[in-house]
Amino acid sequence: MAEFDTIRTAAGARSTQIDAGLRAHMNKVYSTMSIGMLLTFAVAWAVGTSPQLLGVFRDPLTLQPNILGWILMFAPLIMVFAFGAALNRLSVAGAQLFFYAFASVMGLSLSWIFVAFTSFSIAQVFLVTSIAFAGLSLYGYTTKKDISGWGAFLIMGVIGLIVASVINIFLGSPAIMFAISILGVLIFAGLTAYDTQNIKNTYLQHAHTGDSEWLGKAAIMGALSLYMDFINMFMFLLQLLGNRE
Repeated sequence: MAEFDTIRTAAGARSTQIDAGLRAHMNKVYSTMSIGMLLTFAVAWAVGTSPQLLGVFRDPLTLQPNILGWILMFAPLIMVFAFGAALNRLSVAGAQLFFYAFASVMGLSLSWIFVAFTSFSIAQVFLVTSIAFAGLSLYGYTTKKDISGWGAFLIMGVIGLIVASVINIFLGSPAIMFAISILGVLIFAGLTAYDTQNIKNTYLQHAHTGDSEWLGKAAIMGALSLYMDFINMFMFLLQLLGNRE
């Protein structure tokens, strides 16, 4: 009996340690994501409210991108793939710096929204997105249901959105843009819950290793995933709900 009590006490202490570690890990994920979001919107606002700076990438009146503007449109996507490929060769500090550089480039690519949409509608949609994101992420963290099966379906949906968006750049169809926006909101809402649960499960599967460097990189990758979910959900909602200038 004494041996059983010792084992039970050790198991309880281990469980408490994992719970505390998980909370710290998720706090790291959300804080890194939040800093990235603030950096993105600070850069976007600084450039978008300055015709001189915006003119480097786009025509301030028509918002048509120049060559540099086209590069900026696709730069974040390229950086995401580069980040994944280079992660193993980066230190935790290097990975975090890369993430913040990515957030800054994203801010440059989104700067046009401060000309295309009213500031009030941007703030309003940001608030709506924040509330929706918080609820969906909380669901992903607390649900006992295994939603890992959503992953393949949602990733295929993202690929379809990218292809349809590129095609619609040349077609310029409002109907297609509306359909893309509706689907985009639904897909990234699902990804928010899925990615949150995946971040949690990944930590629980590797916490016993005690590899602080791996866990640090995992937190940054988790922050990147949730950051992308938030930004994309925000942009699709802005297309649906935003009031244009």
